[in-house]
Amino acid sequence: MMVLVSLLVTLCLVTLTSAEGCVYHDYCVVGAGPSGLQLGYFFKRANRDYVVFERSNISGSFFDMYPRHRKLISLNKRYTGQQNQEFNLRHDWNSLISDDEDLKVTRYSKDVFPHADVLVRYLDDYRKKLKLNVQFNTDIRNIQAVRNMSAPDGHVYTMNDQMGQCYTCRTLIMATGISTPNIPRQVQGIDLTTGYETMSLNPDDYEGKSVLILGRGNTAFEIADSIYGSTNLIHMLARSRVRLAWSTHYVGDLRAVNDALLDTYQLKSLDALLESPVEEMYFVKRGNKIHVEIDESHGIHKFDNFALRESYDVVIRALGFIFDASVFNNTAISRGKDRAKKYPAIHHNYESKDTRGLFYAGTASHSLDFRKSAGGFIHGFRYTARALHRLLEWRYENIPWPYYEIPAADMLNTMIKRMNEASGPYQMFQMLGDVFLFSDDGQSVKVLEEYPINVLHKLPEYTGHNASSLLVVVLEYGHNFSGPGRDVFRLNRATGEPSEAHTSNFLHPVIYYYKTLPTEKMMNTKLADEVLPRPDKIHHIVEDFLTYWNAATSHILPLRRFLDIVRDTDSRAFFSQTCFKLAMTHGNVPPHCEENYLAGQGLAGHVSLIRSAMSHGMMEIEPLQTL
Repeated sequence: MMVLVSLLVTLCLVTLTSAEGCVYHDYCVVGAGPSGLQLGYFFKRANRDYVVFERSNISGSFFDMYPRHRKLISLNKRYTGQQNQEFNLRHDWNSLISDDEDLKVTRYSKDVFPHADVLVRYLDDYRKKLKLNVQFNTDIRNIQAVRNMSAPDGHVYTMNDQMGQCYTCRTLIMATGISTPNIPRQVQGIDLTTGYETMSLNPDDYEGKSVLILGRGNTAFEIADSIYGSTNLIHMLARSRVRLAWSTHYVGDLRAVNDALLDTYQLKSLDALLESPVEEMYFVKRGNKIHVEIDESHGIHKFDNFALRESYDVVIRALGFIFDASVFNNTAISRGKDRAKKYPAIHHNYESKDTRGLFYAGTASHSLDFRKSAGGFIHGFRYTARALHRLLEWRYENIPWPYYEIPAADMLNTMIKRMNEASGPYQMFQMLGDVFLFSDDGQSVKVLEEYPINVLHKLPEYTGHNASSLLVVVLEYGHNFSGPGRDVFRLNRATGEPSEAHTSNFLHPVIYYYKTLPTEKMMNTKLADEVLPRPDKIHHIVEDFLTYWNAATSHILPLRRFLDIVRDTDSRAFFSQTCFKLAMTHGNVPPHCEENYLAGQGLAGHVSLIRSAMSHGMMEIEPLQTL
């Protein structure tokens, strides 16, 4: 019945839009970069009516230009010592998800940090081999929501391309990334600076010149690394201090592959870094030189030892990119908070906070985990794209979130396998988790993989699965694992004691048990450093040097005990002799004995039989061992 209703709604929409001269699709994806192609793959596999619009003539056109110096900073690790493809994807940061094992960037380049052209070629092959419906040379603009009561969200989206062709979509997904250079127009003299997007890539053009770089991210250091062998000096100006990726565990912070300027700064070789907001400066040109002045309206005064008192030959702007909202017409686009303001504001189901039916994929959805996880990068958003598709399948197609059902006794093995192999929760740590839903009788469990845990309270609404008691498995760092100014290489940075697993600093599994589904109030009032609301029971598995949690005593045994406490059972395996003894002396026996040795057919107890056995020294009556 639901399928019939959905079909009728679609027919109504197609009829309406055709009459208006618009081309209709259920799903319109704007942008054929990595996230747009990834969504296209899931839509095609599900046989949905979709189109991916791309304004250029190639897939992944952003990478046709960026990074300007053409070296990617995402790992291309070809060997892990494992044959398991899911495990290997943990360390392949450039490939998209597909059923074709040849569509891996590890097959395209031997470089640990490949040339950007490799990624462009890979994305084009991905589109062609999988036969994705990408419409090139289509510059989408004038997007607006138009009231339509036949649509599930009460409106559809209309848009035009550069030729005036009209398109209508029931559901719109923006996968354009953040590709517009951030130019602080309020800063006087900002036009005297050269943008990263237009700067010369020839080091000879910087021979013997003094250069000021505005910015402190990977882009700024990429520039510095390419020219510091030619310049007099390089000064770098930004609001905040340098955040090193190996210190913060956030892949978007400064990577070691670009940080050569830190050496020349700390080893007194003229190059230097300065913390000050660009908005408090302005630039003036005197002769052929650019001078930096202080805007005293901010309450700052210039002294004779002002750090930027010397003039510069070149000032390069490397302040990152922002989301381009100019493609929307009458649809307001809110921004994220604080440092995430360069991204659109969205809910944790990847839907816009401004209007229903508008979703974001890829880097444009990174406001949800900015400086927390890897959702702004291919190795993260390939999984959030899959999660978004699964959410859309239930909402619009009445297809529940994929699951498999296992006996509750098999949870231990399933959890160990997932935490040691699964790539989604590993890369989208603290954001995606595996959910184990107990049946009413507690004997079986539904497993929902890689669910967005920040909408745990809406699990029935978003997945089509009812939830009572449940377990959630998430990979987390410790609360004090790192940060600017902290010594992440301190001698006591790790623990190996299972009893101290809750003090683990490095990535490790955490299992949350809830007797009932957390409420929205619980989700909204959890503390800032809490990944999920306080559960009824919680278990940390101690961090591991190999990030492989398979040690019998340190990892598996404590987890088994925790699961037994949650289930109020004893999941240990026993020898037949012990099972016989327990059956003769107790009314109940452990499940292993019940299901295997006795096969559900216990022996009827009799006082004379027990006394006879005792008199011959065959057994002693003792209570069933407890945990």
